[in-house]
Amino acid sequence: QVQVVESGGGLVQPGESLRLSCAASGSSASLIGMGWYRQTPGKERELVAVITTGGSTVYADSVKGRFTISMGSTRNTISLQMNSLKPEDTAVYYCKAQDATTQHWGQGTQVTVSS
Repeated sequence: QVQVVESGGGLVQPGESLRLSCAASGSSASLIGMGWYRQTPGKERELVAVITTGGSTVYADSVKGRFTISMGSTRNTISLQMNSLKPEDTAVYYCKAQDATTQHWGQGTQVTVSS
């Protein structure tokens, strides 16, 4: 079983930066990728950025050029550097760890961008 824990959310003003971190523990040696998703009330959870253990990345168009996903050398931790934050980035951010058969989700961390 894989456990996923996020950290780093908070309240920031528009234009500021925030860094989210995620760690997968347990049977994490079988992971093939990890990623960040976000969700606001009444909307479906959406992809923000994902990274494979091989280093390939995919970003949502809305965050390209502002957010950067990276993976640690042990391949079971990721970070999301979020720059130039906008009010529309406000959401609960979830980390996902993917192995060959199963998606493992964290409990989420709130990011609020407001003046």
